[in-house]
Amino acid sequence: MIEHAPPELPSFTGTAFLLADPARAVMLMALLDGRALPAGELAYAARVTAQTASSHLAKLLAGGLVALEIEGRHRYYRLAGSHVAQALEHLAAIRPQAQIRRRALSAEAQRLRFCRSCYDHLAGQVGVALKRALEDREYLRPVESKRLEVTAAGSQWLTGLGIDLRGIKPSRGGLARQCLDWTERQHHIAGPLGGELLNVLCASGWLRRGRQSRAVEVLPKGRQELRAQLGIDVDRIA
Repeated sequence: MIEHAPPELPSFTGTAFLLADPARAVMLMALLDGRALPAGELAYAARVTAQTASSHLAKLLAGGLVALEIEGRHRYYRLAGSHVAQALEHLAAIRPQAQIRRRALSAEAQRLRFCRSCYDHLAGQVGVALKRALEDREYLRPVESKRLEVTAAGSQWLTGLGIDLRGIKPSRGGLARQCLDWTERQHHIAGPLGGELLNVLCASGWLRRGRQSRAVEVLPKGRQELRAQLGIDVDRIA
């Protein structure tokens, strides 16, 4: 009998090796809001020396997890794309279902869980509540492959916010898709529409991005409009 070699499968062992280092993991999570950061800031976040950080970043760059931007004499690093951000969020959601003891969340961890950016879109408890509210009002409809379809009513509501759907170019995952939230283990809205929605809500004074972290603040106008337009009581979430 002739034995055939098994088909060659894509290997993720190299990527798993890169993600397994705590310092590299911290650096990647620091980039999860879509910003480009210098090596010095990433070294500070990971609590390593500048030389160690440069070594880690070189490995992440070679592994296709980060991209490099050069502005004059300065070098900035960002995630290589939304696919990397999505993978990080999904991996962060993998943890034991039952934990005997849990440490109290720090103030910053609580802020991140409540409302944060996930690469370029809204996440956390507020992000999950927003997706649920849009589905309850049939503005968005789940379809195959984790995509989200905008209904006629949804298009009208989004237009009222100042979002022109015709000007948004769908990605390979469609106009909008479901992204698993790593703290809530439920889905929020990702894709080009998710990114545009976060931008518009910030520009409209509903939300404000944090300067030093991925935490997003819900402003008084946002609390009022979320309750009036979508029935989301932010105070009850918190």
